[in-house]
Amino acid sequence: MVLTFDCNLNQLFVYLAAVSCAERGLRSHLLLRGEQPDVLTGYNLVSTMYGNVQYVPRSRYANREEMLRTYADLVAGEDGTVLWAKDIVEGRDTMNVAKMDDFSSMKTSRRKVLIVNEGAGDALALLGMFRLVQHLSQDHLLGKKRPVKFVVDAGTGTTAVGLGVAAMSLGLPWEINAVMLADTLKNYKRHEDHLIAEFSRQFPGSVFCSGLDMNQMIKWIDRQHPRKFGKVLEGEVEMCRKIAQETGVLVDPMYTLAAWETATELVQDEKSSIVVMLHTGGTLGMFGLAQRYKTCFTNLKD
Repeated sequence: MVLTFDCNLNQLFVYLAAVSCAERGLRSHLLLRGEQPDVLTGYNLVSTMYGNVQYVPRSRYANREEMLRTYADLVAGEDGTVLWAKDIVEGRDTMNVAKMDDFSSMKTSRRKVLIVNEGAGDALALLGMFRLVQHLSQDHLLGKKRPVKFVVDAGTGTTAVGLGVAAMSLGLPWEINAVMLADTLKNYKRHEDHLIAEFSRQFPGSVFCSGLDMNQMIKWIDRQHPRKFGKVLEGEVEMCRKIAQETGVLVDPMYTLAAWETATELVQDEKSSIVVMLHTGGTLGMFGLAQRYKTCFTNLKD
């Protein structure tokens, strides 16, 4: 079996996916947006030891699903079969039963290709957020009765929606503050509606009710210093360093710094709720940022 992954700046996901495939005897193809660094470092380097890493030009990457499908078809060949990860869940639907049967009954010599989309930005990802919320709502952690204001940086927005859906399903007095990094409010809301509809279709027997009003649970808010996604502003790398030295928490200027800034602002005004910043990762993306923004890292001062 060949698995095709589409991963952006989340190098940890790339690495874990590649290692997981290798441990199970599966061949992974890892598609990354942008240009290959002059010198591979960190998880970018290690991932090449486990999987087949391909860097995709940004112009091609813009049409993500077409790019993924084209590459997967190439890997599968003429007699192979390609499935998206969500097809496995939706295999019980009559439209997908034939594809699933064909996928599972193929001879060993034929290639099976499974596509895992970027950031798991579909309804399947919400299952992981249910597990996280169930864990955090245990009595010895956040509990189920105390009001909590979560802050999370939103790339695709899937993590924020997952937190909101899970918290509302469990009846928790939580509020999700999602800092928009890469799109407009209109498009984030559209993605939210799509995820909820897809989740309700894929898991009709779940406790989640699609009729619940998510507007009271998720607040989409602007970044303190808006900019085109992927751009680092002057002084932000130094700010990340300052936060790390003073708190031991490592944030990055692309993603988690935005959540940190919003969380520190909320905590100054909040009296009845506790504020929790969900650290989504992304810090290892600084390996790549150090090559793109060399002066920001070479000019760090004590």
